[in-house]
Amino acid sequence: MESIKKYLNYIGLTLLLAGLILLYIWPYRKTVALIFVLTGIACLSLYIILNLSGLKQGFKRKSFLYSSNLFLIIMLVVGILGMFNYFFARHHYRIDFTEAKLHSLSDQSVKVLKYLKDDIHVHCFFREGNYNRSKMENLLKIYSFHSKKIKYNFIDPDKNPGLVKRYEITEDGTTIFERGDKESRITSISEEDITNAIIKISRDEKKVIYFLEGHGESSIEDSEQRGYSLVKGELEKLGYEVKKLSLALSDTFPKDATLLVIPGPEKDLFPNELQTINDYIHNGGRVFFMVDPETAPGLKPFLKDFGFHLEDDLIVDTVSRLLGGDYFMPVVSEYEYHEITKNFRYATFFPYARSVDIADDKPDEISLDILAKTSPNSWSERQLDQKEVSFTKEEDKKGPIPIAAVATIPYKENKEEKNAENESQSNDAFSDEEESSRKPEARIAVFGDSDFASNGYYNLSGNGNLFLNTVNWLAQEEDLISIQPKTSSPRTIQLSPAQGRLLFFVSVVILPLVVLITGISVWVRRRSL
Repeated sequence: MESIKKYLNYIGLTLLLAGLILLYIWPYRKTVALIFVLTGIACLSLYIILNLSGLKQGFKRKSFLYSSNLFLIIMLVVGILGMFNYFFARHHYRIDFTEAKLHSLSDQSVKVLKYLKDDIHVHCFFREGNYNRSKMENLLKIYSFHSKKIKYNFIDPDKNPGLVKRYEITEDGTTIFERGDKESRITSISEEDITNAIIKISRDEKKVIYFLEGHGESSIEDSEQRGYSLVKGELEKLGYEVKKLSLALSDTFPKDATLLVIPGPEKDLFPNELQTINDYIHNGGRVFFMVDPETAPGLKPFLKDFGFHLEDDLIVDTVSRLLGGDYFMPVVSEYEYHEITKNFRYATFFPYARSVDIADDKPDEISLDILAKTSPNSWSERQLDQKEVSFTKEEDKKGPIPIAAVATIPYKENKEEKNAENESQSNDAFSDEEESSRKPEARIAVFGDSDFASNGYYNLSGNGNLFLNTVNWLAQEEDLISIQPKTSSPRTIQLSPAQGRLLFFVSVVILPLVVLITGISVWVRRRSL
């Protein structure tokens, strides 16, 4: 009886703990768990009643008081930690210590997520054994951290044949993004593709980009080295619709055009084509000119009216020789500040390029900016009839040489539009948003080379990214992005066999032995006291 009385508290705590464990493991057997819990409480209550006098004496001991103070301090620390945990669980901050920011989103992606208006539902069809499943889950956790509008779930195709049929899934690792009745799907796990899929379904309309043809330009259907099929595919990934355009037999411009790209015409455009493009620009149009050396001479006076100066030259760069190219492939590694080149840190290569500068007599109402310049080791070769090029101080121009420029042209109203505006203002006032959409500013970009975006050079360093950034700026889609893949820099050390053996003995033998000897000496010393 005395032993039961003495250990009744331990019996009660054991029964109480067993009841809680049973309730956690088998939640559907609540009756059994409840019996254990009630029996444990009864044992604890009986223990207190049978040992009441002894407990009263124990409360008066100093050891109990000290133990009580220690218990209160422990409870206070646990409570403070709990409060910190509760606060940071709702207001947390991520820090990425990797050099390449492998576990962070780019600033462009964060900007896209910040301005999401509707919920984006992401359905990830990955089998349990799919190696990329954990990578996709980690990426989507970061996306949902930056925006609560990203809702994602993972679906095993083998266990959910109904959903597989509904979404017409044909490949393991397919991810579907939904917003209302809009849908976009990818089969990769890169940040660029995920962000662009979100952008595609968050846009209310699809913008159309036209590529001019008929003058020897590179074709968007051509998959050879000089073609632009890669450009077409990347633009379609960003949600654009890409079409070909011939203006030779037409005096009107397509009404659905967001941007016209002129990719290196070899022959001059017809006068009616230039007039059509000129009218398009003055009505708020956007045009991307890529003009190669010694081609389409009629574009030089045409672009001068908008403040651009095309020099009849060829850029020579000795730095490109050191990087494996020839002298006629200038390298650009530093850029002027602009929305296109902001946070752009990649070198670009321009095979066989001419200079593009701002004209001295540019129109005052047009805002022009230089985007990129070649290295100081380059020069503008202006004696194109020579068999061997060399820098001539009197004839040529020393680098850096401007190779790309952009212009912003404010919209000008004609008399008919002004009369219509005065008439409409007398009836109703336009909001600022309607005013800005009704009177768009024109934008022009001029590059002194077209080959840099061709299939043969598109993936060379930052060439493709610069092209897409320029297109996105012209189309007023600055938050559309082209993100350079992030790669972890290897952190390896080369050791000789002798250094490897030394490191082994120091870390595996000597250091543990020192700890062991120190511990034994302390133990022997205490035994002798």
